[in-house]
Amino acid sequence: MDYRRYGFIAAIVITLIAIVTNIGAAQVPPTAIVSSMIGTTIAVATPLTLGALCGVFCERAGVVNIGIEGMMLTAAFTGWFGALYITSVLHASPMLGLLVGVLIAIASGALVGLLHAALTVSFAVDQIIAGTVVNLLAAGLTGFLNRQLFFGQGSAFGGQIPRAAGVLPRVRVPLLADIPLVGSVFDQQPIALSALVLVALAHFVLFYTRWGLRTRSVGEHPRAAAAAGIDVLRVRYVNIVIGGAIAGLGGAYFTLESVPSFEPLMTNGRGFIALAAMIFGNWKPVGALSAALVFGAAQAFQINLQLFRESIPPKFNFLQQSSVVGMIPYLLTLLILTGIIGKTTPPAADGVAYDPERRT
Repeated sequence: MDYRRYGFIAAIVITLIAIVTNIGAAQVPPTAIVSSMIGTTIAVATPLTLGALCGVFCERAGVVNIGIEGMMLTAAFTGWFGALYITSVLHASPMLGLLVGVLIAIASGALVGLLHAALTVSFAVDQIIAGTVVNLLAAGLTGFLNRQLFFGQGSAFGGQIPRAAGVLPRVRVPLLADIPLVGSVFDQQPIALSALVLVALAHFVLFYTRWGLRTRSVGEHPRAAAAAGIDVLRVRYVNIVIGGAIAGLGGAYFTLESVPSFEPLMTNGRGFIALAAMIFGNWKPVGALSAALVFGAAQAFQINLQLFRESIPPKFNFLQQSSVVGMIPYLLTLLILTGIIGKTTPPAADGVAYDPERRT
């Protein structure tokens, strides 16, 4: 990303924080509002960051992945059901159920990633169509299982949802969480903190390791990579599965860290916004995180504004309508995708199937 994009992100985030702080200053100290906005921005940006990281790993290896939404939705359901089953049926402790639920979510995301890899790499299905299939399959399968297990006639749980395992508790990073204003960044639930760590780890892997060099070479020129002795198909498979596992962790955020329940289609388009964040971030982990913060700030704006609804000046009454404020993240998505902040450059072989039998 160049300085214009970072400047755009900073301008959006600061503007949204300033508006909420100005409105709520009469009720709550401004420092508390700023700290709350920063903390909420990080938390809300978590699934977008993880979804964008999934896209970075896949597309850096030359495979378009619009199935991130389906990967997260599948992981949200399987992780939630796993935690529910372990806690309510096997009577394990809620914390054990939550931890196992997160692992199940990651594994299910990886499995859906494996499906996407099989379709796009082995069978050379059009990558857009393969991602669409993943999304439709996830939406249909999770909705069907949810009905059959809990709500359908003769469902496995007799029409009643067992007691949920709750959500993952907050984790305060010693010393860093006590820093004024920005300390809330380090006072988050574990998946949100993991997202920040994964961004740094992904950047290191992609740009400072041999595997990262091979991944980028496969995404730029697979035939040259193959001529250099790199197994193109294997690199693509592994990166898609890694991306799926990361998206699975993002899916766990919805049901194990945000709310202790599952609703059909509860990812609500986050996978597609994550794709926009990846593109805006120019297919780089740090750029993707930065872009995700824009959308996170927009949603934090909506959440915090609800607390100060009565203090909104009459001439800004339209901000009292949640439907209007709720459109902001999606309007930002459209704004970013128009390329108003400059063009982005995808990997040269992104979306191009590789056939080792062909010479050209």
